Amino acid sequence: MRELPAAARVYIGCAALAAALCAAPAVRLGAAAPWADALALGVLHGLCERIRRCPLTQGPARHAAGPDAPPGTFPPGWATPVVLAGAFLLPPPLAALVAVPGALLAPAARPWPAARRLWHTAELALAAWAAAQVFRAVGPAAPAAAPMSTFPQLLPPALAAAAAFCGVLTALGGGVLALAERHPLRTAWRGPAARLPVTHLVHGLTGLMMAVLWHSVYGPPAALLVLLPVHLSCWAFAQYQRERAAHQATVRALVQAVDIKDRYTRGHSERVGRASVLIARELGMAEDRLEVLRFAGILHDVGKLGVPTRVLRKDGPLTPQERRIIELHPEYGHEIVRGIGFLGEARAAILHHHERVDGSGYPYGLMGHQIPECARMVAVADAFDAMTSTRSYRRARPVPAAVAELRRCAGTQFDPRMVRALAAALDKHGWRPEQVTAGEERAADPAPAGSGAVPPVRAHRSGADHGAAR
Repeated sequence: MRELPAAARVYIGCAALAAALCAAPAVRLGAAAPWADALALGVLHGLCERIRRCPLTQGPARHAAGPDAPPGTFPPGWATPVVLAGAFLLPPPLAALVAVPGALLAPAARPWPAARRLWHTAELALAAWAAAQVFRAVGPAAPAAAPMSTFPQLLPPALAAAAAFCGVLTALGGGVLALAERHPLRTAWRGPAARLPVTHLVHGLTGLMMAVLWHSVYGPPAALLVLLPVHLSCWAFAQYQRERAAHQATVRALVQAVDIKDRYTRGHSERVGRASVLIARELGMAEDRLEVLRFAGILHDVGKLGVPTRVLRKDGPLTPQERRIIELHPEYGHEIVRGIGFLGEARAAILHHHERVDGSGYPYGLMGHQIPECARMVAVADAFDAMTSTRSYRRARPVPAAVAELRRCAGTQFDPRMVRALAAALDKHGWRPEQVTAGEERAADPAPAGSGAVPPVRAHRSGADHGAAR
């Protein structure tokens, strides 16, 4: 498990200290402060997060996402209206405290689960404190005590508070992505800034309805009913997660079929998907395209299912006719995935990942920017992993040697921009292939005693060893 960078530890520690300082004045509020409301909202926030951890709320998406995925089908932040209701009802220090129980009970993914939980608590408390400050600066001093008829007048301060809540989360979240996850500075804030505003404005309206009903004649039970639409939206989110899990299961099934047919490159597809995403992130590709690009890398060799097994597993050099059969695998792959709508532009990458920028590639001899961008990314990732993986017919090259070879072939075989992006990403993140390659697996299986058997030298079958990899 990689260590949390020192700069990220300092950043998280400073955020936690700032949150503690914001909540500290609560001790001076005295008995007249609305401690009962703060306690009730804090418990409610904690219960909402516990629901996410309940086995009854965990659907197929949890199991498909793997052991590191947060439990539950409810998305992170689904209890945000409770926190914002606290910002509307309570003084800022108490509003910050309302955010603490749920944040501490929220699931934390690996790596660094403790640091993630501390970070989530600190950022949520700071955001709640800022929202409460803005609401009191713009709106009435006692919003919850106001009659229902004043509800329209409460909308502008509530929206301003929700915007402040979102702004704090966006600013803090981009910083931790840059320091802990090593996202490029120019893209670290792009994802949160694109996703959070609309969500938190809706949460702000829901929280305002809770706050108004909390001290109305109907009391807190009526305020709890406001959470019903939130639950419905979470149910819709769960359906989306299940659909996404089905997509991932489809991709896994295709990859497993390829790995069974050509066991010598087991794990290659997953690593190409990872390297493709490294390139895309370095180039600032939008987050919504990254998963499709990862699918493109994972499925780039799915066309091997259409290549005769005797050709894939043949020992020794291929005949010209067999080489032509191998070179059909991009078209076979495109035919296999053509009807899978969620793959989007990944289909073009599967078809064109063996094109070369000088026009000497296959299947259509496209040149330069005629080759789709995603295909140019996958081509570089494919060759890089082929060179840095041990195969039965040669040993792996060191990463610096593989990068040097990619640079040598940039401009003829590969897009120089993609090569530079991969080199820069490797400098930042390194490369740690976590899966056993087929060549290593085979080497670990001893030959039968007395057989005198030795691993045969095999010609390359998948096309991953481009000219740069030989």
